[in-house]
Amino acid sequence: MLVDNVTLYIKAGDGGNGAATFLRNGQTARGGPDGGNGGNGGSIYFQGSNNITDLKEFRYKKKIIANSGIPGKKFKLFGKNADHMTILVPLGTIITDTDTGNIYEITNSNNKVLLAKGGIGGKGNAYFKSATNQTPLSSEEGTKGEAKNLLLELKLIADIGLVGLPNAGKSSLLSVLTNATPKIGNYPFTTLEPNIGMLNTYPIADIPGLIEGASEGKGLGITFLKHIEKTKILLHLIDSTDENIKQTYEIVRSEFENYNPLLLTKPEIIVLTKIDLIDEKTLNKKIKLLTQMGLSVIAYSMYNEKSIHALTIKINKAFSAL
Repeated sequence: MLVDNVTLYIKAGDGGNGAATFLRNGQTARGGPDGGNGGNGGSIYFQGSNNITDLKEFRYKKKIIANSGIPGKKFKLFGKNADHMTILVPLGTIITDTDTGNIYEITNSNNKVLLAKGGIGGKGNAYFKSATNQTPLSSEEGTKGEAKNLLLELKLIADIGLVGLPNAGKSSLLSVLTNATPKIGNYPFTTLEPNIGMLNTYPIADIPGLIEGASEGKGLGITFLKHIEKTKILLHLIDSTDENIKQTYEIVRSEFENYNPLLLTKPEIIVLTKIDLIDEKTLNKKIKLLTQMGLSVIAYSMYNEKSIHALTIKINKAFSAL
């Protein structure tokens, strides 16, 4: 199961307290202040990952707390700084601080984003010794680490989104164009979560099938409509054996409009699938109908290498036109 929406409490480590001690040993009965500083608490960073299932670990793990700095000790020993924590989340994760409304988007796998800063270690009393105060009695407490309540929402970052009604052939096409191995079947909702594959340098997301009313919460579509928002090009798959391809096309487009009209502005290629199941005359009629609607159309069968090659070329041309 793809987890794409989680709440999370994070708490950076507190700074260690400074020590308030005085030198006492066999040679020195009443020495000066020798309390060391406390160590800094661990900060919490977030970093992008190509693994879309990285949010799954937070389905039940709702708190992340970094270690605190070690307190200072006598003999001017400084406490050790706590290690920082780095949390991996899928690229495309949007993090909202639910207390302040601040939003952070994780779009890069190289740079870390600081979400909770660790506390600063307190100064020991040795730090406060001066010409006018030779025996400071007090030390500082470490400051508290930041704590935040977060909402993590995943929106897949894919250049190409495969969309269409259930059983339009999206998973089959993904398996043909990429090295992905999605579950394939001839019943509705075989795909229960997005699958990702790579076509050359282009990530492709197989979006679970939409149904009429998906934007209102019916079926599985509403859960995954948001994953289409990040795509650059849509491959809209329609089963060529469909008796009313115009209506089928309009159902999906209507769900886009109801959810977010900006989806209608994305470049779109209509892919008529399963063309091995209909005769050439019927196929040509359907291509003509969609073409007269001003749509870019290509016919495809997973068993026809020529059609697969032609589709790949059409995708590359679409990207070169962006």
